[in-house]
Amino acid sequence: MIRGQRGRVVEPMTGGAKGVTRGLILAAVLGVAGAQAAGAVTVYVSNEKDNTISVIDGETLKVTATVPVGQRPRGIILSRDRTRLYICASDSDHIEVLDLATLKITRTLPSGPDPELFVLHPDGNRLYVANEDDNMVTVIDLEKGTVIAEVPVGVEPEGMGLSPDGKILVSTSETTNMAHFIDTGTYKVVDSVLVDTRPRVAEFTRDGKYVWVSSEIGGTVSVIDARTRKVVKKITFEIAGIRSEAIQPVGVRITGDGKLAFVALGPANRVAVIDGETFAVRKYLLVGQRVWQLAFSPDESKLFTTNGVSNDVSVIDVKRLKVVKSITVGRFPWGIVVK
Repeated sequence: MIRGQRGRVVEPMTGGAKGVTRGLILAAVLGVAGAQAAGAVTVYVSNEKDNTISVIDGETLKVTATVPVGQRPRGIILSRDRTRLYICASDSDHIEVLDLATLKITRTLPSGPDPELFVLHPDGNRLYVANEDDNMVTVIDLEKGTVIAEVPVGVEPEGMGLSPDGKILVSTSETTNMAHFIDTGTYKVVDSVLVDTRPRVAEFTRDGKYVWVSSEIGGTVSVIDARTRKVVKKITFEIAGIRSEAIQPVGVRITGDGKLAFVALGPANRVAVIDGETFAVRKYLLVGQRVWQLAFSPDESKLFTTNGVSNDVSVIDVKRLKVVKSITVGRFPWGIVVK
């Protein structure tokens, strides 16, 4: 025997064809095991009433761990290297850092009061945080753990969208009803676009051409040309048997090729499927109660939704546009990311 990589004991390939065959089989087994480890998918969900993070196996679709965190966790996001989870602990007034190998909180970061949603710059170091209570966007240097800048915006900022090149940040203000365009080089607001009542989420298309802004109370999604900062389309929703005031757009996710968009419609308990090129609503998918945020699997074959009142996550098969699973998590699931 010889000692292989990482101390494995490996039979030498002797004995002619038999030895070669044994070696090929062993190589195949090790290759499959490595591919499975590399391709493992994990879903993380923040439960704002339980002060926990639910960890879901992306293949078995079962909860594998529940991690206690700070008070009222809402927005969550992965580090660029996928080894850490950043958590908006809204009632603790800080950002927590969860090590994904140990599932332990290793660090807290200053954020300003009531952090709700945030976005990470492509450089992996600058974190932009919406502080709902002081009408500011806080910029954090993750390496140093310090605040770089505070940008005044409208009343009750929430949604945070970043252009693919990292040059323009869009912050939505729920009470001012605006999407504020911020230059990330100067930390100055360079434009403000009026949208419908209570804007929630801002999501750029992968090519950076458009930014979609959902308006919860207005019941619409505004598609804004990122260059001209003009609303080019206002998407509305109608669902048979559902009162219009119950149709409240919140979470938005757009496929990488821009062909499909998905919008969570809150108390309507539906996810709208929208043609990304014509902006026409193609279909409504029935999910759990008060659907809030959305996240794709890495290959975009699945879409996961947080359903705040039914305390579960719905799993949507993107190709078939069909809900295939419901996973019970903690109370009032809010944010969701997939590793």
